[in-house]
Amino acid sequence: MAYKNALSTYKETKIKTASQGQLVIMLYDEAVKKLNLALEMLELNNQKKEPGKIEQISKAVMKTEEIITELMVSLDFDQGGEIAKNLFSLYSWFNKELLEANIAQDLDRIRVVRDMISDLRSTWNEIATKYTDEPVSREVVGLNIAG
Repeated sequence: MAYKNALSTYKETKIKTASQGQLVIMLYDEAVKKLNLALEMLELNNQKKEPGKIEQISKAVMKTEEIITELMVSLDFDQGGEIAKNLFSLYSWFNKELLEANIAQDLDRIRVVRDMISDLRSTWNEIATKYTDEPVSREVVGLNIAG
């Protein structure tokens, strides 16, 4: 129990002190992690046909949709201009693809979105590394990326 509390405190502190770029990277990391989990479970389910796994697969995909929605609402269209508009369109497409892939249990569509999110994560990581912000202190509100 103490380990869980320590881990939770560590994660909360990490989020509170992260720069904006680091927060975006954390969201991308969690989205990729959830899609990898969904893909792994879906591949196993296709081999063993365990209907009980469908709910777990759906939850992992839906968690990714929530993360993408969080990324969408965090866009700054005033400062981001055309890039923010393009990201918004891309995020909208991701959510549409994931919704349809989740219904159809379509491995290929989930992989495509996962790979694109992974590419975006790499790009954001380069940007964040190049233009490091000063870490800020903030309250943790909104989306729980850890669960």
